[in-house]
Amino acid sequence: MSAAQPGPVGVPRKPVSRGTLALATVAVGFTAADTYVVVLALVDMMQGVGLSPDQLQRAAPIISGFLLGYVAILPLIGRLADMRGRLPVLSACLIGFALGSLVTGLAPDMPTLVTGRFLQGVGAGGLVPATLALVADRYPPERRGLPLGLVSGAQETGALLGPLLGAAVLAVADWRVIFALNLVVGLGLAVLLRWSAGPVRDRRRPDRLSAVLLVLLTAGVVVLWYPPGPLYSDLTVGLLWVPLVPGGGDWVTPLGLVVLALAVGLVVRLRTAADPLLDVRGWAASLRQADVSGALLLAAALGAVVLAFSTTDPKLEAMSARGWWFLALGAAALAGLVFHLRRSPAPLVPRGALRHRAAWGSLVVSLLIGGALIAALVDVPIFARTTIYPDSQLGAALVLVRFLVTVPVGAVVGGWLVHRLAPGPVAATGMVLAALSFVAMARWDAGALESWASTAALLVGGLGFGLAVAPVTAAVLDATPAAVHGLAASLAVVARSVGMLLGASGLTTLGLRRYYALQADLPDPATVCADGTARCDAWTDLLREAALSQERTVFAGAAVLALLAAVGALVLLRGTRAPAGSVLVGSTPGGDSHPSASPTDGR
Repeated sequence: MSAAQPGPVGVPRKPVSRGTLALATVAVGFTAADTYVVVLALVDMMQGVGLSPDQLQRAAPIISGFLLGYVAILPLIGRLADMRGRLPVLSACLIGFALGSLVTGLAPDMPTLVTGRFLQGVGAGGLVPATLALVADRYPPERRGLPLGLVSGAQETGALLGPLLGAAVLAVADWRVIFALNLVVGLGLAVLLRWSAGPVRDRRRPDRLSAVLLVLLTAGVVVLWYPPGPLYSDLTVGLLWVPLVPGGGDWVTPLGLVVLALAVGLVVRLRTAADPLLDVRGWAASLRQADVSGALLLAAALGAVVLAFSTTDPKLEAMSARGWWFLALGAAALAGLVFHLRRSPAPLVPRGALRHRAAWGSLVVSLLIGGALIAALVDVPIFARTTIYPDSQLGAALVLVRFLVTVPVGAVVGGWLVHRLAPGPVAATGMVLAALSFVAMARWDAGALESWASTAALLVGGLGFGLAVAPVTAAVLDATPAAVHGLAASLAVVARSVGMLLGASGLTTLGLRRYYALQADLPDPATVCADGTARCDAWTDLLREAALSQERTVFAGAAVLALLAAVGALVLLRGTRAPAGSVLVGSTPGGDSHPSASPTDGR
């Protein structure tokens, strides 16, 4: 018999069925695939918005926009999942992901494309903590390890299949078809998720006007950005696409103004209808109660970290040229957040939510895991390109698959082990395996990837990281009250993502220092190559060895981070169970931090 999902102000919700939880898990895996599908489609997407392949640096916002949405808004979504309920937030995230896919697929220019990717990131990121909290609601602590492992395994499987899905679509169709599939599947999962949760209360009548306005708005945007040829070239009808202000762009054309009017009309209708298609007023009230000011400050701090580190080429630099400015802004936002949290009567992170050692310790361990993980995700393909696959991005990606294929297996096994062992030792074991894998990688030579030993190291490393995922998530959920499970799960995801960004910067810095030190000892290439081809080839081999030494240094640094994560898991994740009946400052005994919150019908 499953436990009831705790509701606002102590109102219990109906137990969530296994079917609903399975759909949420599938949604997590599907949206995780989109994180990596852009790797193969990036050049085509650039050309679709007017950029040439040699302008790769200008395409960085396509990646950073998704990461910004995924990381910066996540704590707010986690808090909303605690307040409005898990299922409404899951449905909203899927709809947001579908909307972002629509905008991305239709995007005629770079700003629109980045906006769509940002919306996709918000939707994909929000699904993870809401689903993890759903598991915690359904299962007691001693039984939730395996379900948490299955959710994590689905997420990692999606990451593994994403590039393969992208390659399959691009082999037969345009890149925009990828996002059309996202739109269809995302909306389909949202409908199935709502249907699986049971019927909503009877409506007085369907909100047909909102539905009509939404359809007209979508059709108007499509026709605005991709006008039918015969209509566009018609001397009379074609005036609909001519800007009223010279150089004003699509939105100041007659058709663009009609689309804006439809958007305004839809917003007004949703805010004024007695029973709207989307409960805008309810969501607005929840946003106010969720401490939007604190969420914006935290989003600014996290966003600064993302922008500082995600717009760089990890082979060449540790931070973007404007990175220190971003970090300064982030530090100011973080200082403002600390001040705000101390003074707000209902802060984004309720006082006492993370007071248990295992709660904040899980975030520290997640940070270290992310810092080590990025070395495998980035530098294993780079090592492959430097050695056996200099001209094949696909071949280098397949080397990384040897690592990724065992991560979901480890996630499921780690969840199963948590039923029998404490989370700390299980996570520590996984990170020790990851550290041993990196130690082996730090000894690779130019021909290492052709040996079975390199495959074994990659398989063991992926298994180790997978083993650590579910125990750390279980620890943070066990050590926090049910009223903040959504927030706690989101902070764990954010900690790992930030750890990946910081790890990429720190390890790249170490590797580059090693590379430049070795390069400085090499003779001038012009002089060497002037003496003959043999000496020039020898110089090239020395330069490649310097590059390999850079990668080995990164792997060695990752091994240290993995060992620190193992020690942290043993020391910090002890005593993970939160005291029974613990109540947060400013919350009711029912578990909600805002007495004004009310039960929702899932819209």
